[in-house]
Amino acid sequence: MDGSHGWDEVRAASLLFEDEAILALNKPPGISVMGERHETDLVRMAGEAGERLYPVHRIDKVTSGLVLLAKEVRFHSGLTRQFNKQTVEKGYLVVTRASGPPDGSGQDGLPERGTIELPLSVGRKNRVRVAGRREDITRGADRSPAGVRWSLPPGGEFADKRSYPSTTTFVRLWADERNALLAVRPVTGRRHQIRVHLAWIGHPIEGDPLFDRASADRGVSTRLHSWRLAFDAAWAGDARMRLVAPPPPGFFDPLRERLSGAAAEELLARV
Repeated sequence: MDGSHGWDEVRAASLLFEDEAILALNKPPGISVMGERHETDLVRMAGEAGERLYPVHRIDKVTSGLVLLAKEVRFHSGLTRQFNKQTVEKGYLVVTRASGPPDGSGQDGLPERGTIELPLSVGRKNRVRVAGRREDITRGADRSPAGVRWSLPPGGEFADKRSYPSTTTFVRLWADERNALLAVRPVTGRRHQIRVHLAWIGHPIEGDPLFDRASADRGVSTRLHSWRLAFDAAWAGDARMRLVAPPPPGFFDPLRERLSGAAAEELLARV
C-alpha cells in the first residue's frame, strides 16, 4: 500500500477527528506510525501523498487504535510536552490470559485493580524486559481499594544496566479462568510497556508476538487497543479534548463464547 491512493484510503477509513491543528486516526493493526526502515508507515504514506504530519506519540505496529498527529510543528511541541509531563490521560483496552481466579483471592488471579511498578531495561537483541529477575517480583497490597501492586524489592533492580522507572495501572472489567478484559493506563510511556508489564506478572496479551507466540503463529491479532486520549488543546483556549477510538471488529473474539460483543460494549460504556 503506497502513494496517494493508499494514504487517502487509510485516512478516510481511520479518521476519528480533525481540525486545524491535529489529525486523530483509529489506526488498524499491522501499520506502523513512523520510523520503519523497510516497510511503509503512516507518516511516510502521508508525506508521499503530499501531507506532512508530525506524530505526537507512537503505538506499536501490532497495536490498534488512537494515534494523534499534529499538522504543524507549533502544535506538535505543545502536545509532546504534555505527554512528557504525563498530563495526558491515556487509556487502553487489553484482552489478557488470566491464569487463575478472577477475584484476586489467588496469587495467580488478576485483582479488581492493580498497579505494576516495574522498571524496564533493554536486554539481548534490543528486547525490552523488566530490569530485574522475574522470581524477585513481589505482589502486595496497594493503597487503592481491592488493589494489588507488583514491584521489585529494594536491591532487586539490575545495577549494571540502565533502567527506566515504569508504572502501569489497570481496572479489571471482566474475567474468567481463561481471559481477562482490562482497561489499562500507562502512567509512563515506555516502549512495549504494557506488553512487558502484563507478561512479566503472568498475564500476556492475547496474540502478542513477543509473549504469546502460539496464538500469534495461528494468526491471532494482538488484543491491545489505544482506546482513549485526553489532552489540553492550546489552539482552542486550552479546552480539555477527549477522544475515543472504538476497538476494531473481532477485538473481543477470544471472549465471544463467554462474553458477547454487546455485553463487552456495555462494560466499556461504564468506564
